[in-house]
Amino acid sequence: MISAFPSLTSVDLSRIRLSIRNLHPQIIEWRRRLHQQPELGFQEKLTSSFIASKLQEWGVEHQTGIATTGIVAIIKGEKLPTQHSKVLAIRADMDALPVQELNEVSYRSQHDGLMHACGHDGHTAIALGTAYYLHQHRHDFAGIVKIIFQPAEEGPGGAKPMIEAGVLKNPDVDAIIGLHLWNNLSVGTVGVRPGALMAAVESFDCTISGRGGHGAMPHQTVDSVVVAAQVVNALQTIVSRNVNPIDSAVVTIGKLHAGTKRNVIADTADMSGTVRYFNPTLVGFFKNRIEQVISGICEAQGAKYDLNYWSLYPAVINNIAIAELVRSVAEDVVETPLGIVPECQTMGAEDMSFFLQEVPGCYFFLGSANPEKGLAYPHHHPRFDFDETALAMGVEIFVRCVEKFCN
Repeated sequence: MISAFPSLTSVDLSRIRLSIRNLHPQIIEWRRRLHQQPELGFQEKLTSSFIASKLQEWGVEHQTGIATTGIVAIIKGEKLPTQHSKVLAIRADMDALPVQELNEVSYRSQHDGLMHACGHDGHTAIALGTAYYLHQHRHDFAGIVKIIFQPAEEGPGGAKPMIEAGVLKNPDVDAIIGLHLWNNLSVGTVGVRPGALMAAVESFDCTISGRGGHGAMPHQTVDSVVVAAQVVNALQTIVSRNVNPIDSAVVTIGKLHAGTKRNVIADTADMSGTVRYFNPTLVGFFKNRIEQVISGICEAQGAKYDLNYWSLYPAVINNIAIAELVRSVAEDVVETPLGIVPECQTMGAEDMSFFLQEVPGCYFFLGSANPEKGLAYPHHHPRFDFDETALAMGVEIFVRCVEKFCN
């Protein structure tokens, strides 16, 4: 029932067109249904089926089964273009996380151990609302809109397989936009900026191999714990002493395991870490430097090592012109110019970056936190939830971007 939906009085929705405000309760309903059925990457069968059923019900042209569970909807504007038809893509991810939900809400996850703890259910609902509105108002815009419902953003990554499957072709996409509901910003605000928005992410596992023995006789051993401790400390100097202070970067050791007993010197120590940075010129640098540090310390201490290092997602780099398009549109939707937040960079990563490497585009943050309603837990938290007022704002911004870009 509509009366069960959250109050919309906390944010001024007067700049959102009436037809989208009227659609808003339905968008909330879609989001809550998706929230109840979270699925991991490349396993989004129920989600994909629900999206396809809605698109078929509305008569929206679409293709399913792309990169396993991905969907692309195509909506052709019927307004005559003044020049060749432009093609704008809108991307929405749809996977969930292996998190046990702790929220006591009517729409809580029905899948044990799984939860939409990052807002992708909202992204999918916003994209569905955009598809519905554009199809119903296709006579109001020229050009073509491709709405990409992408699996597996949380890992191992669905953007690249969808690109390889040709989602940016036939017709060729001229630009792409996407959003992330963002509990680091209050509802009613938009975070958008040209250039780097989110970081590149690389990961590594390393095993330090020494020679174990009795804790009372360390001279007979090569202590893997001591070697690992030196490695951890030395890796912190890579950012502070090898990276230009103007360039933000992070090297974090998130896991370190060694030993079985307090008086036994461990034979091996296992560590795992993550690397984050914005500047694309740093591609390859951290891999080489980390191995140099580990190799040098192990050689000095008489230990050996096995390093496995891999890249996940590149940095999210927004095109200047498309970021300005989004900013100008968002400024007309939020209440005041103060609602536009350009200082919104994060060391979090996103595989939207692969799309932005192929075509000009912009990824932006849509504020979704509302502490007064208890909706301010961070992303990936078991109590994560967001102010659903943001859903209508997301649709309005997407629609205005289509109208401004294509017309």
